Amino acid sequence: MANSGLWVGILTALTALGASYITARATSRAALVQARTTTMAEALREQRDRRRSTYREMMSCAHAFSEVTWQIDDVDATRDREGKDRILTQMYERIGPTIGNMNRATHEVRLDGPAEVSAAAEQVRQTARHVQPLLKALISDDGPERRHEYDAAYRDFRQAFVTFVGLARQALEVEDQEG
Repeated sequence: MANSGLWVGILTALTALGASYITARATSRAALVQARTTTMAEALREQRDRRRSTYREMMSCAHAFSEVTWQIDDVDATRDREGKDRILTQMYERIGPTIGNMNRATHEVRLDGPAEVSAAAEQVRQTARHVQPLLKALISDDGPERRHEYDAAYRDFRQAFVTFVGLARQALEVEDQEG
């Protein structure tokens, strides 16, 4: 009987060791999965924060551009040609740097993506660049044709900007759901 007690003890010890080994492996795997999940979640959070910052900068540049173009209302309110030309010249001088800032912001959006948002940012930049020469053409021009071209180009810019904002928001929302 002593032999069977010994065997029972050995079998119990081996079972405990086996169970301990299996538990340790499962715990190790769970810890590894948790570490990977945490690392991935942190990387996604950093990417989302970087994109949000980049998108906000692009939106800020587009707003600065719009602030210049909104002065067209001041031009409309001015009665004399000299006053109109003075405001238009000031607008033209201010619009160049806003487009330069938008160029820089667009490049940042390209780096952070995704592709759809990058393409939308590029469209905003291109439509803004189209407005600039049309603004210059308004200086010393009293005809309605150039003003209509300017207004149409600005509407295209606004539509491109609205599209950019929608795509940027959508990109950030998808990442929030994944995170």
